Amino acid sequence: MKRYILLAIFLVTAIFSASAQQSYMIDKAVAVFYPKDFQAEKHLPSPVFERELSPVGPLDPSWRIRPEYSQHGGRSVVRITIGEDDDIYGTGEVIGDLRRNGKEVVFWNSDNYGYTKNEGKNLYQSHPWVLGLRKDGSAYGIIADNTWKSSLKSEGNTLTFVSEGPAFRVIVIEGESSKEVLKTLAKLSGTMELPPMWAIGYQQCRYSYYPDTRVKNIVDSLRQERFPADVVWMDIDYMDSFKVFTFNPETFPDPQGLSDHIHARDMKAVYMIDPGIKVEPGYFVYDQGHKNDYFVKKPDGTEFTGSVWPGPCNFPDYTRHEVRSWWSGLTKEFMLKGADGLWNDMNEPSVFDGVDGTMDEDAMHLGGDGYTADSHLRYHNVYGMNMVKASKEGSLLAHPDKRPFVLSRDNFLGGQKYGATWTGDNRSSWDHLKMSIPMTLNLGLSGQPFNGPDLGGFSADAEAELLAHWYATGVYFPFVRNHSEKGTVNQEPWAFGKRIEDICRTAVERRYRLLPYIYTLFREASIDGLPVMRPLFMADEKDLSLRQEQRVYMLGDDLMIIPRWATDPSLPKGDWDIIRFEDKDDEYQAYVALRPGAIVPMANLYQSTEQFKADSLTLLVNPAADGLASGVMYEDAKDGFEYRKGQFAEYAFTASTDAKGVLTVTMKQTGGKADYGRKTLRIAYVYDGKIAYSPWTKGESVSMKTPKEKEFSLARSVR
Repeated sequence: MKRYILLAIFLVTAIFSASAQQSYMIDKAVAVFYPKDFQAEKHLPSPVFERELSPVGPLDPSWRIRPEYSQHGGRSVVRITIGEDDDIYGTGEVIGDLRRNGKEVVFWNSDNYGYTKNEGKNLYQSHPWVLGLRKDGSAYGIIADNTWKSSLKSEGNTLTFVSEGPAFRVIVIEGESSKEVLKTLAKLSGTMELPPMWAIGYQQCRYSYYPDTRVKNIVDSLRQERFPADVVWMDIDYMDSFKVFTFNPETFPDPQGLSDHIHARDMKAVYMIDPGIKVEPGYFVYDQGHKNDYFVKKPDGTEFTGSVWPGPCNFPDYTRHEVRSWWSGLTKEFMLKGADGLWNDMNEPSVFDGVDGTMDEDAMHLGGDGYTADSHLRYHNVYGMNMVKASKEGSLLAHPDKRPFVLSRDNFLGGQKYGATWTGDNRSSWDHLKMSIPMTLNLGLSGQPFNGPDLGGFSADAEAELLAHWYATGVYFPFVRNHSEKGTVNQEPWAFGKRIEDICRTAVERRYRLLPYIYTLFREASIDGLPVMRPLFMADEKDLSLRQEQRVYMLGDDLMIIPRWATDPSLPKGDWDIIRFEDKDDEYQAYVALRPGAIVPMANLYQSTEQFKADSLTLLVNPAADGLASGVMYEDAKDGFEYRKGQFAEYAFTASTDAKGVLTVTMKQTGGKADYGRKTLRIAYVYDGKIAYSPWTKGESVSMKTPKEKEFSLARSVR
């Protein structure tokens, strides 16, 4: 592999050593543009792509988007002219509107508490990527293949990338739709791994639950309150003096016993691991790193030291293969003490006493595996991504028969291959609740399907009404975790009394009933890279009225989520019908509308994914005008890798209505070798804001007489 990378760099250097700007096609829909005097050793191998980009032919003469290179003030500049009426999205983890026209983003990963630093122009992750959508529904994507500190500014019909590093290549993708472009991005940069099912369940966290008796109390309370949940999280207070890969001997004396307690209640444990290694001779992690020269250096060759939670710390140089292997080994031994998943935080990296809150830009990384030694200015934005890569490998070493789950605050374009992300230290406020929707959507539109905010907000005091609405809106996000910080009021779902707890429970119960559909979406994302949570414009990319809608969103293609606080939203055309999940409306739950022509499978309610079974399915059906409908479902063992050997089942649902109004739904296995037995089925016919149910039937088909013609107006019902 190393030889392949070095050869690729040599060939690119040889081809583009001439002074003229070069370009070529690597696919019929993908063009690559190089600046003159491209310095391959300063950019390659690219962390974005799974393999080096190989030319298949000259640039298509009709190619529309063509970057223009220049230098200004010692910086590398790329200007790209787009259509006057194009709508742009993506740009990674950003605050503000879904539509990114007229915005500026700084690509310099930053510990940004409350999103207040630098006006929120740069947060914890960088995705130098733009998704463009033309008026006719065609789309394009633009990748600035550059890890150096840089920025993107949108002004009128011009996109301008400015980098503090050497001139970089630009990759442009064309497609007939945004979905087609995102699938091509995933083909180039890789897709997320299919997570274990427990990772998409409800998760409970606080900075911090300690001692271990408090953790047990939280787990027991979730079960006593009949509140579905899968994960409890341990923040830094479980450690001995905040030293990573340790446990406090007084407050967490028996990690395996704690793990046993959690597992006995069908839940999992996730622990935080930061990159900062306390400078303390006698501390085994520091001793190993120092002895083997594994830490990032200052220009004079001494170890870079900066203050984080434990005090003075050194930082592993994850650009080096041997350092990542060392980190993976530490991770393995730690996980074998009772951790089911890993939480990589503070990995921008955050340095309390550092310039701009991080390492000095001239700190040095030694590189390896084709990466040359270079400054932190180059490697800063991929520091956390490389850490997550090593953490994932360590998880696999510890549990080779289980799918890894790593959550990271820091990431970069292409980092979906290694872990999920959350959107960092948000606030308990209505603004941040509403902002979380376009943030999550744009991350999904930047190749990172598995992401989400802290439900209820991390900092500041949550209020009862805010928490209730955040649950009612946020349980349909890809990642669902309640998390809050020290010094704030408790915000567990029961913290504000029974009424709020009931509202939160109802919302979470909806998620658990929809797990067959949600898990199928994760499976699809692991194959084609499409986001799990999607902007409303994907319902009809030629409907310009949907381009700026950022309160209403879609879960996959078939469900539309309309928060109760979203007044007069723009909605897609067609007979989308609202699903009535409960007999009584608590007036907080989001409206969930089913696409015309769709079938969505629901399971019975379980308290965790460990208990989950798909043996009895309620099939939500909203026939199109012709009486037809269809849907799909994916099923496997919920964890492990046997699905890669064909041990899974894919099903197709088809529905038709005869002349007498009898609706028949048929379920057939269409893929996979696993046999999970015959299902017990019932139809839930969705109409006029109501549901009519068929009797339960065991077998491959079920029928019912539909109640009446539809007269329901979705737009009228949500105003």
